[in-house]
Amino acid sequence: MKNRVITISREFGSGGRTIGKKTAEKLGIPCYDNELIGQIAAQSGFNENYIKDAGEYAPGGRRSSALWNRAFGPTNEDYLWKIQYKIITDLAEKEPCVIVGRCADYILRDTADCLKVFIHADMKFRAERIVKVYGERESSPEQRLRDKDKRRAAYHRFYTDMKWGHAQNYDITLNSGTLGINRCVDIIASLY
Repeated sequence: MKNRVITISREFGSGGRTIGKKTAEKLGIPCYDNELIGQIAAQSGFNENYIKDAGEYAPGGRRSSALWNRAFGPTNEDYLWKIQYKIITDLAEKEPCVIVGRCADYILRDTADCLKVFIHADMKFRAERIVKVYGERESSPEQRLRDKDKRRAAYHRFYTDMKWGHAQNYDITLNSGTLGINRCVDIIASLY
């Protein structure tokens, strides 16, 4: 019997991580977010900061030269992707859970009874939220939001060949700016 897993993909600043954690608490199941980075670090030997950074840059982007690196075999990013893939599939097989980010929606598309969720919000809501929640002090939090979302989209596209945030790739998309964090949690939990 397959376990029920919820994957949360999200725009930066939309509250997706908070929604994932609150949904897991409400359902009494574990939530995996930053814990995944620790597990990937333990299995790969790479530093957690490197893994966090590598998970936001597609090979061939500004942080690497995929064509050059691939001429000599798989890149570090490819190695980390394989470990990430295995950890996520193992977690989904082990127990019901919520998994935030790391392309879990794609990884579990065929291997788990999976509710795939995408959380988004308008720029104003997200900019205000990263200043309030994360203490963001840049003169243009909107530019940081655009940059981070662009990197997430490129990484997702590179490894999944799917468009990140495209409604057809998810079971449900929720606007946290309109609905609010707690209402999003209630909706997701009701679909579990």
